[in-house]
Amino acid sequence: MTMNNPEAPYTPQPPAAPLPPEPPVLAPMSPADERTWAMLAHMSVLLNLVTGFLGPVAALVIFLICQNRSRYVAYQALQSFVFQLIWWAGGGALIGLMWAATGMLSAVLIGILLVPIACILTPIFGLLPLGALIYGFWAGIETSQGKDFKYWLIGDWLRGTYVG
Repeated sequence: MTMNNPEAPYTPQPPAAPLPPEPPVLAPMSPADERTWAMLAHMSVLLNLVTGFLGPVAALVIFLICQNRSRYVAYQALQSFVFQLIWWAGGGALIGLMWAATGMLSAVLIGILLVPIACILTPIFGLLPLGALIYGFWAGIETSQGKDFKYWLIGDWLRGTYVG
């Protein structure tokens, strides 16, 4: 059997499958839109007052949506996400660990002596989220004015890892 057999009947080939459509190219954001989205990413800290946990989720969603359209918005949203995780989740974890240690040490009498210290430190650690709320609100105001806001420690670290 040869491939070039002129006596073989012609069988038409099915048409090739159409190519999938190209993903749309997203236009870059205008400076006004960048300021608005950056402000919303920082102001998402206010969602924690109502829900207790949706602030970092909102900042992460803004980061994922805007990362290909604006490096400025992506950087600001990523900062807000990491900042909220550290201060809101970290503050709650510190209070929980402190009371867990006090409870476990109560069996050995040391924990009973630590109860007053835990009672004093709980409101102090409880102020961490309030400080984060004020700092995040200030970040939102700064970015709404077009400034390149940078959280203390977090901003430099993320700029080095994200921006490169």
